[in-house]
Amino acid sequence: MAGIKLVYIGGGSSRGAGTMASILAHGKEFDGSEIVIQDVDPDRLHAVETIARKIARSQGLDIRISSTTDRRAALTDADAVLASFRPGNFAARALDERIPLKHGVIGQETQGPGGFFMALRSIHIYEDIIRDLDAVAPNAVIFNYTNPVNIVSQAVTRFTDRTIWSMCEGPIVFPKTVLHAAGLDPAKADIVMSGINHNIWSVEHTYEGKDLMPLLDAAWEARRDDPTLSVHAKRMLRLAVAMRSVPADYFQYYYFREEVLRELQGARTTRAEDLLAALPGYWQHYEEQMNVEVPSLDPARSRGGIHELELAIDVMSAYYNNRSARLPVNLPNAGGALPGFDDDVVVEMWCTVDGQGVRPLPQKPLPHAVRGLVQQLAEFQYLAAEAAWKGNRADGIRAMAANPMVPTLAVAEELYDEMAYAHRAYLPERLLK
Repeated sequence: MAGIKLVYIGGGSSRGAGTMASILAHGKEFDGSEIVIQDVDPDRLHAVETIARKIARSQGLDIRISSTTDRRAALTDADAVLASFRPGNFAARALDERIPLKHGVIGQETQGPGGFFMALRSIHIYEDIIRDLDAVAPNAVIFNYTNPVNIVSQAVTRFTDRTIWSMCEGPIVFPKTVLHAAGLDPAKADIVMSGINHNIWSVEHTYEGKDLMPLLDAAWEARRDDPTLSVHAKRMLRLAVAMRSVPADYFQYYYFREEVLRELQGARTTRAEDLLAALPGYWQHYEEQMNVEVPSLDPARSRGGIHELELAIDVMSAYYNNRSARLPVNLPNAGGALPGFDDDVVVEMWCTVDGQGVRPLPQKPLPHAVRGLVQQLAEFQYLAAEAAWKGNRADGIRAMAANPMVPTLAVAEELYDEMAYAHRAYLPERLLK
């Protein structure tokens, strides 16, 4: 079993307890390890650490668990870094979602201007993390869940020598939207997706060994007027049929932009505002569980459920235990593994993970009908990462204008300046002038 020092940055978040429960559910794969939970809020860190220690003890695991607000001390001699943090917390996300709506733009926390500004904040923190790692843990591998995972990875891989593998469950869960909408059993489907994180399409799609598309055609004809089918499910099924490829859910923001924009502008609250209202209930539950002998997290009262960051844990286990696994990972497109994208662009694709690292499996090109938009998003990703790591206001505006959700240069300029001012406490001075 792998005995490593794992540092969990952002472990005091509302997802922290669920993530630690998930790691400990794989505890035997990491017997002999040390886990240090790091964040900026000592009270929340204490709650997550207490819950984790009690779970580990109840399961008889040989895993040492501690917490600290001192990031450099935590990172000293680390083997692995699990990073999942949100600078500014959900209040910042609320601004990411709300401000763009005033300009007739979908904010979207990973895709649109909202995602861009989250990248600027996250990468600003990553600059410090990299400096710490270079000083005290030069060989540590970063397993990243900090969003937008593609832009974060693009910046770190392009401007540093650090190894960073970013994960997202999208390639696993996105096909289920279309399959359920079509009344099909996901267990009988084999769907391979690739592209840019949150913007991936199927390059292979079979059902019981046969082409999936005729089944989706029939389902669309049968269910296009079905009132029991949700609006989102109907959109995704329609999009799959039209483009002859299974889409990521996030493509609703591009192919149904005007409809989604009207829905968001008409909603009383944004998703972040809903989460802010729910947070006190999550922490009340965690405080209750830290005071019982054997904590048992209730999925309905835990942020994101109780099995968080599971894919990163699978990648870590395969790597440190040298057990070959087929898993989706975001990493540079070395050797042009995914046709149609530059070698240094971070793409999301299925890979083999083992003790040697992460290696892309043979990739088929995206269909021409959908490739252009994903390539445009890759160029935005590239510009966003550059602006975040070393750019100024002009670089930021260029990146903003390259985002497909932003309609004009004037909107890009106005939106950038308003959002930069709102987030100024979390941005480097160079991005404000």
